[in-house]
Amino acid sequence: MSVAAAVTASVTASVAPPAVASAALSTATESEAQTGPTAALPGLPQALSTRARTLAGAVRRRCADLARIESPSGDAPRLDALAEELAAGFRATGATAHREAAPAGDHLVLQWDGQDESLPHLLVVGHHDTVWPVGTLADWPVTEQDGTLSGPGVVDMKGGLAILEGAFALLADLGQRPHRTVRLVVVSDEEVGSPDGRRLVERQLRGAAAVLGLEPPHPDGRLKTARRGSTRVRLTVTGREAHAGNDATDGVSAVDELVDQLVAVRDLAGQPGTELNAGRISGGTRANVIAGRAEAELGLRFSTAEAQRRTLDNLARLTALRPGARVRTEVLSSRPAWPERSGNPLLRHVRSLAAVLGQQLDGAPAGGAGDTNLPGSRGLPTLDGFGAVGAGAHARHEHIRIDQLAPRIALLAALLAVPLPRLRDRSEG
Repeated sequence: MSVAAAVTASVTASVAPPAVASAALSTATESEAQTGPTAALPGLPQALSTRARTLAGAVRRRCADLARIESPSGDAPRLDALAEELAAGFRATGATAHREAAPAGDHLVLQWDGQDESLPHLLVVGHHDTVWPVGTLADWPVTEQDGTLSGPGVVDMKGGLAILEGAFALLADLGQRPHRTVRLVVVSDEEVGSPDGRRLVERQLRGAAAVLGLEPPHPDGRLKTARRGSTRVRLTVTGREAHAGNDATDGVSAVDELVDQLVAVRDLAGQPGTELNAGRISGGTRANVIAGRAEAELGLRFSTAEAQRRTLDNLARLTALRPGARVRTEVLSSRPAWPERSGNPLLRHVRSLAAVLGQQLDGAPAGGAGDTNLPGSRGLPTLDGFGAVGAGAHARHEHIRIDQLAPRIALLAALLAVPLPRLRDRSEG
C-alpha cells in the first residue's frame, strides 16, 4: 500500500494538522526565509513533526514492501515492475510520472508543481536498482527486529524512496504543495555507475536551484557534503589458445598476462588520491588449455579530479608484457569527484531546519560515489544522504533504524515546503 493510501485510510484517527501551519505555508515568501527557515511559518515545525510520527509506520511498511520487490541492476522486467509501483505511489501524492525507456530497465521522472512555478526547480535524485541478485529474499527475508528493518535494499535505497513518498504524503495531508516545483529522477542503473541514467540526471540539472540525493546518510545520520570520484574499468586480455601439455610453447596465456597487468595496475592505484578494488576476474576454459582470453572489472575511487585523470590516462596506456598478447582498457562508467566546498549555504539551511524540528544534524564527505557527484562536481548546491538512517549497504547486515524514519520524513517535508535561501552569488529565486 502506498503511503498516501495509508494516510487516507487512517485520517480519521490521525492528529489534525494545525490550521496555523496550513495558513502560514500559503503566505510565506522567499524574502521572509532569509531571516530564518521557519520565521514566517508559525506552527509548522510542530505540525510536521507530529504528522511525521503518525506516518512513520506507513513509511516503514512501504519500505518493506518495496524491498520485497527484487530489483537487481540489469533485470529490466523486475525493475520496470518496481518503477510502476513507485510511480503509482508518487502519483497518489500529486506527482506526474513519466517512464523513460532504457535497455536495462526504465527510469522514472516525476514532478510536483510548486506554489511559485516561476522559481527554479528543486531536483531530487534516486535509484531503484540494487546490488542483490534475484533469490536473495529466499534466505534473507525482510525482517523487523530490535528497532531495525533489515533486508536487501532497505537502506540503499528503498528506504529513501519510501521516506520521500512519506514527505510528499505529509504535505498533501496538510493540503499543501512544495514551495517550488520539485523534480525527482529515479534511475535503474545507479549501482553500475548510471551508464544510461546519467544522461537523464544531466538533463534535469539545467536550471536547478539545488540537488538533493536520497542515498543513506552516514551511519550517525550526517548528510553527505562531498563524494570521491569513481570509475569502473574492464581490462580485457587476449592471448592464444594451445594444448597445455603438447603445445604449451605455441600458446600465450591471457590469464598469466592479466595477473601481471593487475600487479602493475595495483602499483598505479597506490598513488595519492586513488584506491583500487579488483571486483571480478574471469578467464580461461580448462586446466589443460592455455587461456585465450581473460578479463577483470576494476572499481577505482578518486579523491580529486587530478588523481582521476592521471590514473585513467595511465590505464589507457597499458601494453602487453608478452609477445602475442593484447590488452584493452574500457571505461564502463565514470563519475567525477565532488569536492568539499567551504561555506555550504545549503547545509546551513538544512541544519537550521533540523534545529527548529528539534533535530541535530551536520554533514561530512563520503567515500562512495553516486549520482550527486554530477551536480556537486559542477558547483551546483548539492547535498546527499536524505535517505533512511542505517548501515550495511551492499552487505548482509543492511538495515535501517525505525526510530529515525519520522525525523527524516519531517526534515524532507520541511525542506520541500520552506523557501530556499540564496545559495549562490546570484539569487536563484
